[in-house]
Amino acid sequence: MGFYVTQRMIRQFARPVCFQLSVRYFSVTDRQNTRLAEVGKLELPKAQGTYETGQLFLHRVFGYRGVILFPWLARVYDRDLPAQSKNGQQAEAITAAPAAAASGETPPNASKEVQKKTHTFYQVLIDQRDCPYIRAQTEAVTFLGNQESSRSLYAIPGLDYVAHEDILPYSSGEQHPLQHELFDKFLAHQPDKDPPFVAQDTLRAWQKKNHPWLELSDVHKETTEGIRVTVIPFYMGCRETPAASVYWWRYCIRLENLGELSVQ
Repeated sequence: MGFYVTQRMIRQFARPVCFQLSVRYFSVTDRQNTRLAEVGKLELPKAQGTYETGQLFLHRVFGYRGVILFPWLARVYDRDLPAQSKNGQQAEAITAAPAAAASGETPPNASKEVQKKTHTFYQVLIDQRDCPYIRAQTEAVTFLGNQESSRSLYAIPGLDYVAHEDILPYSSGEQHPLQHELFDKFLAHQPDKDPPFVAQDTLRAWQKKNHPWLELSDVHKETTEGIRVTVIPFYMGCRETPAASVYWWRYCIRLENLGELSVQ
């Protein structure tokens, strides 16, 4: 059974809004049928604070369903925003930077120095039913084997990093609203809690054990000719060889076309 999520532009969140999932399935005779099934109710996105473990959400860009495991506080280096001078004279340039970035222009009075700011990202699980329909890599986390001499790479499917502004929270009355092999191992359903899914000891132990290669610390952003590039580097470790030391890194790269023309 296959399905896809159709996103609608949501301009106001004055009250909870029902959204629907369009499910496409095929019979033995290949006759196509379509029905709409309610998934849950959208909630007001948080402008302040962070989301709790167990919060269900829709990804604002990729449209997949997911659940938040825990947050990361990252340093974001945005080269589209000039460094603000001590006397604040470049405040106007900072305000004008997003519009200039969208057109591919260099922001006025841009400084070569890149100032960092802290921003919240989340480690999340992706609903495995949505993975075939996501226009993005769904194996964002890879790591080296435990043996010092091993160069084997392992991946955890359906584990992603999501920026705070890309979270569209929703609630569901289902005890198992998400399909992922780690969902029941990491989260327990407690209907009296908000959100009604809480971290189990296995999630806390897993986070502590794998913290070195899971941690998201730095994010780099820059726009060139209307293409917004976001790069998140991860240090995976070092492997010693008789000749040299080999350092391993992985990169999550996101490309966004901010212009009106298609690019390849």
